[in-house]
Amino acid sequence: MPSTLPDGDPAPPSGELPDSALRGLGERPFGFYVHVPFCVTRCGYCDFNTYTAAELGPGASHRDYADTVVEEVRLARRVLGEADLPVETVFFGGGTPTLLPPEDLARILAAIDSEFGLRPGAEVTTEANPESVDPSYLEKLRHGGFTRVSFGMQSAREHVLRVLDRRHTPGRAAAAVREARQAGFEHVNLDLIYSTPGESDNDWRASLTAAIEAGPDHVSAYSLIVEDGTRLAARIRRGELPMPDDDVAADRYLIADELLAQAGFRWYEVSNWAVSDAARCRHNLLYWTGGDWWAAGPGAHSHVGGTRWWNVKHPAAYAQRLAAGLSPAHAREVLGQDDRDAERLMLELRLDSGYPLADVAPGARTTVASALARGLLEPEPFKRGRLVLTLRGRLLADALIRDLLV
Repeated sequence: MPSTLPDGDPAPPSGELPDSALRGLGERPFGFYVHVPFCVTRCGYCDFNTYTAAELGPGASHRDYADTVVEEVRLARRVLGEADLPVETVFFGGGTPTLLPPEDLARILAAIDSEFGLRPGAEVTTEANPESVDPSYLEKLRHGGFTRVSFGMQSAREHVLRVLDRRHTPGRAAAAVREARQAGFEHVNLDLIYSTPGESDNDWRASLTAAIEAGPDHVSAYSLIVEDGTRLAARIRRGELPMPDDDVAADRYLIADELLAQAGFRWYEVSNWAVSDAARCRHNLLYWTGGDWWAAGPGAHSHVGGTRWWNVKHPAAYAQRLAAGLSPAHAREVLGQDDRDAERLMLELRLDSGYPLADVAPGARTTVASALARGLLEPEPFKRGRLVLTLRGRLLADALIRDLLV
């Protein structure tokens, strides 16, 4: 089952935000995230807030979900007041958003446009499992205003997909990319996972080659994380599968960077590569560079002006709150400046644009000098006052960030 929500301060039933959050509203980029918490089956590694039909229970349904989300979009407009907030990016995630009819996704998008207005050229993405769409579905999405689609490919090897409990066949993701292109999508992403138990270097190379040959303009590659409470964690605990190895994961990352670079992809965030600046995921960049976003849906986490809040987890409780005219927010936190500075460092240092040397805490300057000497930071950007990770630095990014947070 999905992991538990974090603790926090009580969120007001109205959804009202503190004055500090509303200060400067509209001066920062603004985006929308829409969580669709439905899946046909639960993948063995997944601890996201998603529900199969058997887990959903009474009080929630696919049929009414779009109407419920539209109510939260209207609530967002009331809470954020009259500020001019053109939406720069919209991202539908899950779960499997494409389990809903394309008309429902387009209706939610139309409500966001009606309440806030989409900025001209706005990026509108949906995640999709390759088996959950066909050419007709993709054409309807494109007609409904979507500009980008992100397919969960994970692997091109059948035995690896089987360990991950993925339902699609190895070639289906490539076919879905072709169908998306034919439907008019200029921007298509493939998500990959490496270091799955039983995966070899050759398996990983084959997956990367298949992803590149499919013709996306963006690839995301993540090391498998074994989350407590998942089926995968239980299988590893019972000794049925080995625990992923950190050294193997590092080798797989190096393989990914090598093959993607040879194919014309350039890293712009530690786990993300794109063929051009236009192909970068602008919604994720909004997260990583301190923008504001409203996240609609059960368990979704929002952030506006240093205030973060998260909705109740279960779709039934979420629907009940909105039907009663109440905010679905479960709890919230107002970040202090130290927390905001730490988050900024953690996110910006993972980007190819790096982090300003001038903003490093005085107590961490020795750590910076050591990182430069150890080859973790690029020398030329450093001369210009930017901390930019080398390839080796990307492998050790988490440890370096911890050392810098003095």
